[in-house]
Formats: sequence, C-alpha cells, structure tokens
Amino acid sequence: MKIWIGCDHAGFDRKREVIAYLKEQNMDVTDCGYQGEHTDYPVIAKRVADAVLGTPGSFGILICGTGLGMSIAANKVKGIRATLCTETFSAKYARLHNDANILCIGARTLGSGVTIEIVDTFLHTDFEGGRHETRVNMIHELENK
Repeated sequence: MKIWIGCDHAGFDRKREVIAYLKEQNMDVTDCGYQGEHTDYPVIAKRVADAVLGTPGSFGILICGTGLGMSIAANKVKGIRATLCTETFSAKYARLHNDANILCIGARTLGSGVTIEIVDTFLHTDFEGGRHETRVNMIHELENK
C-alpha cells in the first residue's frame, strides 16, 4: 500500500509519529513535506493530492493544527475525497461509504494514540461499493458543475 503524507508546521511532530508507525507496518510511505517554520498548508495539500491521483490505489494523510485547512484545500483538487476524522467510526465510514482517499488529522486536537487508531482504521477499511459507488459518482459530477 502506497501512502503519501504531508503536514504544515503544526503537524510536524505528529507526522513523524505516523510515519514511524506506518514504517513499522511495512507500508510504503513518502513524505511530501513540510516547508519550514511556517508552512502554507494548501501547498502541501496540493502536493499530496496530486501524488494520490497520480498513483492509483494509494492514499494520502494530511496533518495540520486542526485538520480543517488541509481538508478544505485537498478537496479543491478534482478527484480527491479528503475527510477530517476525529475518531475511528468516521474513519471507517469515510472509507466504507465514501471511498475517501485522503485522511486529514488535527495534531492539536488529537493525541498520538487515537491518531494511530484512526490511521489504522482508515487504511484497513475497504470501500463497500454498491449503492455507495453511485453516490461517489454523484460527488464527482458535482466537480464538473
């Protein structure tokens, strides 16, 4: 499984924790950056979104202070379904029903343990398809309006 990960300055330490966990799980992880003392999160969100779109079957993880900015920015990229998750239930259903391809995390709102649980749930839940695929296709149609 290929994972692209990026953060702004607020998410730097949490990103390092997530990368270490993913490597322990033998995941193929690429760090898409952090640009210094004050990083503009839209730049990183675009970098990760483009990587996910360019690598079918891959996932992205974006981390900022709340996860909100990364989620908003990533969802501006056509084909991306980024979701902010604050617990495992949302992470599960973001994948199961929405086929989300980028997980957004708030470093200032979640502890390390719950972050890892959310990441693990997101990455190990498959899209259910069926009636949900119809709805995901409807979301893509909105991108063209």
